Amino acid sequence: MTFQRARSQEQREVRRQVILDTAAAMLDEMPATAISLNELSRRVGLAKSNVLRYFESREAVLLDLLDLSARAWLAEITAHLPARIDAGAGPRERAESLADALAASLADHRVLCDLISAQAAVLEHNISTEVALRYKHAALDSLTGFADLIRRLLPELGEDAAAQAAYTTTVLIGALWVHAHPAPAVQAAYDTDPTLAALRLDFTEAFGQSLAVFLTGQLARAGH
Repeated sequence: MTFQRARSQEQREVRRQVILDTAAAMLDEMPATAISLNELSRRVGLAKSNVLRYFESREAVLLDLLDLSARAWLAEITAHLPARIDAGAGPRERAESLADALAASLADHRVLCDLISAQAAVLEHNISTEVALRYKHAALDSLTGFADLIRRLLPELGEDAAAQAAYTTTVLIGALWVHAHPAPAVQAAYDTDPTLAALRLDFTEAFGQSLAVFLTGQLARAGH
């Protein structure tokens, strides 16, 4: 793919979208931490210096993708999750159903989980304050929407606890995804030595159980 220099805002937006789409395709092949600006530029068909006209760094590209992925996931679960939760069930049953439903949904969004797992340690480095502000405001919007959904399904939590549940969900995704997808040498060790089975982590199971424990604990603190 070869580009001529973009001369209008519309052309610049097209270039930005091509870069984002290319990075998203690369995430189907490799983790976020393995994507390099050189390889991204090669696949886009632009010199690295030209890619940097649209995004200040590799991390800025991936943060934009994280924002887009989070918004898409939030829209999806907002549309479909309420139907999976029995509104007539007790608070604890609804909390456990919510945790299971979110775990199942996240299992189908590998790229989102991978980006979240790389966010604090990788993606939020090598960026300017301007990019950090833009991303954090977008993330806050998504987190607020997620908290509103949780509160709608578990009104017993209240506003503050629902916000904490939304934030904790993000932290759990990042932490558990990394441990459930170890480096090749560690995975080979697990495959070689059955005595290490206890250290293997299934993301969907671990996330569902951890979030259920957190939500039921929050309900207990609220007197339910």
